[in-house]
Amino acid sequence: MSAHASRKPSHKPAPDLAPVFFALGDKTRLQLIAVLCAGGAFSISQLTANTHITRQAVTKHLQVLADAGLVTDVKIGRERLWQFDPAQLEEARRTLEVIGRQWEDALGKLKAALEK
Repeated sequence: MSAHASRKPSHKPAPDLAPVFFALGDKTRLQLIAVLCAGGAFSISQLTANTHITRQAVTKHLQVLADAGLVTDVKIGRERLWQFDPAQLEEARRTLEVIGRQWEDALGKLKAALEK
């Protein structure tokens, strides 16, 4: 057995962040996140004001963002207000930092091995 095969990961398994990255992989959803990150809760009407996007399209995009845990909604009367929830994005950021450190370590080891 090689030294690499016996090594155990030193961190907990990464959460399933595929829905987060999928949700952020769309220009319209990124624009919605940018608006919602500016603060406050917004209705569909407010989110579609001065845009070419239909209410139905925004609703579908918001549902994808909600399924990924990036936005939450609250119903007030007949209206549903949407707001940004940073928890999943923060988890994605932490996971990417871990992956980045792993790549840096691996590249450092490769460089050291090549310089021998």
